[in-house]
Amino acid sequence: MPLMTLFFQTLETILPVFAMVFIGLGLRRIGWIDASFVNTASALVFRATLPTLVFLSILRADLDTALNPRLLVFFVFATLGSFLLCWLWAIWRVPRQDRGVYVQGSFRGNCGIVGLALAASMYGEYGLSAGGILLGLVIVCYNILSVVVLLSYQPGGKVSWRRILGDIARNPLILSVLVAIPFAWWNIGLPDWIMTSGDYFASLTLPLALLCIGATVSLGAIRQESGPAFGATTFKMVTLPALCTAAAWIVGFEGRELGLMFLYFASPTAAASFVMVKALGGNARMAANIVALSTLLASVTVTIGVFILQTADLI
Repeated sequence: MPLMTLFFQTLETILPVFAMVFIGLGLRRIGWIDASFVNTASALVFRATLPTLVFLSILRADLDTALNPRLLVFFVFATLGSFLLCWLWAIWRVPRQDRGVYVQGSFRGNCGIVGLALAASMYGEYGLSAGGILLGLVIVCYNILSVVVLLSYQPGGKVSWRRILGDIARNPLILSVLVAIPFAWWNIGLPDWIMTSGDYFASLTLPLALLCIGATVSLGAIRQESGPAFGATTFKMVTLPALCTAAAWIVGFEGRELGLMFLYFASPTAAASFVMVKALGGNARMAANIVALSTLLASVTVTIGVFILQTADLI
């Protein structure tokens, strides 16, 4: 296939996802959506529509394909390795007071929305089901590691580990995965009218969530003093996706599995990282800069990454 044809096919797959992000940014700037809308819609997505989407995707999945313990184990080790690499780099290059924010911004991706949306765009039902199962593991890893590094540099921050673990245990996305797997494993069906109604409800998820991400991107924050935010963004969007994807290929992953992991590794920094930093009294401006910069850069880096992998016939 000619390279230009392949490149335009890549754009057709990736750009619709990021187009929704930029539409959200535009709608916020002209005043059609506001902070109240974003808060309400984000809560609806997190608590209801996204868990429904994940549940239905796993329910329809072939678990022999979607539930891949080898992929899950690799992703855990890759996440832990990324986390430690970012921390070591931060000790060497980043002022102590900003290290926790830098490390979290460098390794914690927005897999729940951007990663899952990209996986669905590229791989359809497989992307949603396998991505949904992987997402449950991602949520646990990211939250625990983020708390560890932020508390290491925020001695005044008071966080209850019991509350953190309780929040993880009650996370709607994790619960939806845990509930869906037995249904899929034992082929427990639901009435057609429930499935159809669920599809209508779940179809709200990705466009609504992507609009909210765009609406929360602050160009003003980027123009302000960013500190090490550019370095963290480069780590998140270029260095770690390249290293982790190369490691996955070396150990034998290819095709849809390799593509799914790249999309998750290459997702921009999660907006939740800003919320956690602010709660602990850290450098919230720097955290916001990392989220905004990585989100804007993702449309370029993800497209280039997918194109390179497809050109090399790896995915």
